[in-house]
Amino acid sequence: MPKYSVRAAAAGTVRSILFIVSDQIKVTLPDGSVREVPRGTTPYAIAHSISPRLADAVVVAKIRTTTGKTTDGAEEQSDAGHNGAQTEESMYSDVATAERIVDLAEPLNEDVALWLLKENDPESLRVVRHSAAHVMATAITELYPEVKLGHGPATDSGFFYDILREQPFTPEDLAAIEAKMAEVVARNEPFRHEYIARDEALVGYLQQGDFMKVHFIEKFTKSGEGVSFYRNGEFLDFCRGPHVPSTGRVKAFKVMSIAGAYWLGDEKNPQLQRIYGTAFYTQKELDAHFKHLEEIKARDHRVLGKQLDLFSIQEIAGPGLIFWHPKGALIRKEMENWMRDECLRRGYSLVYTPHIMKRDLWKVSGHDGVYSKDMFPAMELDDAEYRAKPMNCPGHILIYKNSPKSYRDLPQRYAEFGNVYRYERSGTMHGLLRVRGFTQDDAHIFCTPDQISGEVEACLDFAEAVLQNFGFAEYRVELSTRDPKKEGEFFGTAEDWAYSEGALRDVLTKRGLKFQEFPGEAAFYGPKIDVKLVDVLGRLWQLSTVQFDFNLPRRFELEYTGEDGEKHQPVMVHRALFGSVERFFGVLIEHYAGAFPLWLAPVQVGLVPISEKHIDYARKVKAELEKIGLRVDLDERNEMMKAKIRDFANEKIPFVLIMGDKEAANEAVSVRTRGKGDEGSTPLADFIARAKDLLTHRSPTL
Repeated sequence: MPKYSVRAAAAGTVRSILFIVSDQIKVTLPDGSVREVPRGTTPYAIAHSISPRLADAVVVAKIRTTTGKTTDGAEEQSDAGHNGAQTEESMYSDVATAERIVDLAEPLNEDVALWLLKENDPESLRVVRHSAAHVMATAITELYPEVKLGHGPATDSGFFYDILREQPFTPEDLAAIEAKMAEVVARNEPFRHEYIARDEALVGYLQQGDFMKVHFIEKFTKSGEGVSFYRNGEFLDFCRGPHVPSTGRVKAFKVMSIAGAYWLGDEKNPQLQRIYGTAFYTQKELDAHFKHLEEIKARDHRVLGKQLDLFSIQEIAGPGLIFWHPKGALIRKEMENWMRDECLRRGYSLVYTPHIMKRDLWKVSGHDGVYSKDMFPAMELDDAEYRAKPMNCPGHILIYKNSPKSYRDLPQRYAEFGNVYRYERSGTMHGLLRVRGFTQDDAHIFCTPDQISGEVEACLDFAEAVLQNFGFAEYRVELSTRDPKKEGEFFGTAEDWAYSEGALRDVLTKRGLKFQEFPGEAAFYGPKIDVKLVDVLGRLWQLSTVQFDFNLPRRFELEYTGEDGEKHQPVMVHRALFGSVERFFGVLIEHYAGAFPLWLAPVQVGLVPISEKHIDYARKVKAELEKIGLRVDLDERNEMMKAKIRDFANEKIPFVLIMGDKEAANEAVSVRTRGKGDEGSTPLADFIARAKDLLTHRSPTL
């Protein structure tokens, strides 16, 4: 790393000259008590004054100021990994926040509220993981001095570092990196926050040919300011932090895998090697994590999709394009039938719109500009340019606009299972979860402004019904709003956004829903509510969304005649509850590990006659079961009974009914229930009643 002259960021150095005021500051602790301490006192010193044992247990600190400034009075420095997001802007933000996580060695120079975070605080785990990323980068640069480093954020499940190196890393290299990390941890090197003059830092990285660090410094720091670095031992990296006190606090870690990643996410840029790892406080937690990963692997929808013959992706046809096989198509039919019936019951009208439309339409909607990079290229036909639709909304708008509307006609609710196409880059697609062609259970509601709250609330009620029906008991709610600092990315006035965001916020509050707000994550045409389900393994999945749109009605000059006889502009709600049929199906596969509830299972009952003489009775049973709508597979092969039962079990069929002499004589069946095993003989009529009840209530369990 560069051998720069460094100014250490410690109490009493350059930082303190910014504060020529009282020598004392007030620190408010979580219990409400207030301590007056000398300016420049560190969180570690405060922890130690409370209890030496507390000081040993604390990992990092959280502070909240009343001014919104950072504690050194300067703008907050950019960071190569603190936030854990994987976009360049969010990774290297230079915007100060009123509440933030800081090192234990951070000098406190103004009145703050202070929390001392230990290992049981979730926020501190992210700091441990970011520190582990620096430990890994230290090991990599010691083993392979020729490498150049990109960024190394913490993530929800671990951390990674992007590396530029001509020679590909091998599994043996990963093992060597992990062993070297153990050495770095054993050295227990302190993490020290240092500042370097911006020009010095740029010159040093330019001399090394490290274009990535040059880019980050040029984009996310200002001329004349000191640039934030962190050092442990001889390793030095451009970083905002925070970090744990020393490398020795990174106790349980694992280097996991390697993948390709383009510089800045652009396939035209050099390809980097992204090395993934994870870290926990203890080996026990690390072991539990890998056990959890094994559970996830056993539920991988791509593996189960092939094993159960549900769907495929054909290389000759192209990546991200799904072929639904007969069994998968049966499940899709059940999903769509339930959704269509619910739409009709809730006052929606079903519509269908074309797969391609003139490019001019997408220019009016704004997609051709704002969303163009995610659309397939235009097709030049003999009359005009066309584009495959990435969304259904402009088509529904044209249906609305096709005839005059009165306030008495509103709301108009249009629902469609519409096939849409989005240009996902090569290497980003993932089974059913990220594809290029998918079916969106889309709906658009055109209503008056005073109807908007009721319509949004009805959409949320519908979303909850979807989750309940398909066996998801837990979900999280997020509100995505505009970032006023990024006005060019969002259509509409500040007043429009304030009104629409307030409307969504009021609905969530009225329903008593806890929600988290995310500024800057809104769609370009309006704010949105995302409902994320939690699966059986505790994973979050983004599926249902409800969006407020005041922009497209204006762009398309939509109207309705009001009660006053004047023309008014309707407002519009976008909503998708499956999100996409493909993604929802992939989540269902993993949630149930392919063992679908009875009403969704492609084959619901497998019939096993013990011998040929029992086939006629088995055929009668099959006919009786099919009368109540069950999907039944009768195995008439000349195979051993155990082999037939095993094959049905491998297909994860809910019920296997075995029939021999006793069953044929008594109009009975011997029941084997998935997950429960042999339940013995029962009258056929009783089994039929049981199956009817499960189908009627769409029970997620047998």
